[in-house]
Amino acid sequence: MRLTLAEIRKRVETEGDAYAVLEELRWPNGPICPHCHHDKAYYLKPKNGATRATGPKKTMSYRRVWKCAKCRRQFSVLTDTIFHGTKVPIETWLMVMVQMCSAKNGISAREIERMHGVTPETAWFVLHRLREAMKREPLAAMLRGTIVADETYIGGTPKKMNKPAKAVNYKLRMTPRAQGYDRGTAKTAVLSLVDAETGEVRSRVVPRVDGHNLRKVMSEQVDMANSTLWTDEGSWYGQIGQEFQAHETVNHSQDEYVDWITGASTNRAEGYFSQLKRSIDGTHHHVSREHLPRYLAEFDFRYSTCKMKDGDRLERMVDQSAGRRLTYRPLRDRSIGGANGS
Repeated sequence: MRLTLAEIRKRVETEGDAYAVLEELRWPNGPICPHCHHDKAYYLKPKNGATRATGPKKTMSYRRVWKCAKCRRQFSVLTDTIFHGTKVPIETWLMVMVQMCSAKNGISAREIERMHGVTPETAWFVLHRLREAMKREPLAAMLRGTIVADETYIGGTPKKMNKPAKAVNYKLRMTPRAQGYDRGTAKTAVLSLVDAETGEVRSRVVPRVDGHNLRKVMSEQVDMANSTLWTDEGSWYGQIGQEFQAHETVNHSQDEYVDWITGASTNRAEGYFSQLKRSIDGTHHHVSREHLPRYLAEFDFRYSTCKMKDGDRLERMVDQSAGRRLTYRPLRDRSIGGANGS
């Protein structure tokens, strides 16, 4: 489906139209029951565009309801998805999804707040629910082939911090093994694995950059026995590389960035880090460690689907939205000191 902001404005005149567009995205071949996964259902309501909802306010509802022919349960396109229970208009959801899929540098909650007239909390929650849908499928196949591995650090520079922030940074550095922080600062270590053939990237926050932690991530994501590993000269990759078919390195300390004999290079991973850091610094400004994995999922998703058209990327995101309901309170409670990012 070729869906742009202009197309949404043209097709969506009422909230019922927005439901119909979302149904096309999630069910291109007709409704499927989210309870029993049967592919035959009957449309129930509203028959005339809108119906009066129950409750003290008796507000009008455009929610399109279906009934499964097998289990006889009612459902809508929102059931058991990231949209479940939302009070935000579906038209707003559609516009934000198009923006998320087409903005290469991401989009911040403050921008969504200003553009769509929602509260900062609502904008932040909507974006995190969409990032949840961008996460890789749990049963996706392991990476196989030539794998580029590299690590980076996300976070502020201590010397540029104000006094209160420096005090927090010092406390973190004094914590035993820094509890997931590295390089003597409050920066968070991230490992990215890039498939050199397909361009798929998978990024994970690691407690510490050492052989044990990096191997744990690689063993979960890569078929190591049938793959070739490309890395820099980091000593922590030495033991891990022995479990791969081959391990090729480049020596950055000697200004070697491509091995012209084997073709080994870490440029694919470093190019991904460049996009990631520019976007965090320029768009979001601050991302807390607690929510960083979801931001990584967002950038992994866009980078891995960079050759797709925006409409195809949108369809994939909606297709992955099922079974990933995310509620506000647990998400908010994982924030430290209100540092949620934007």
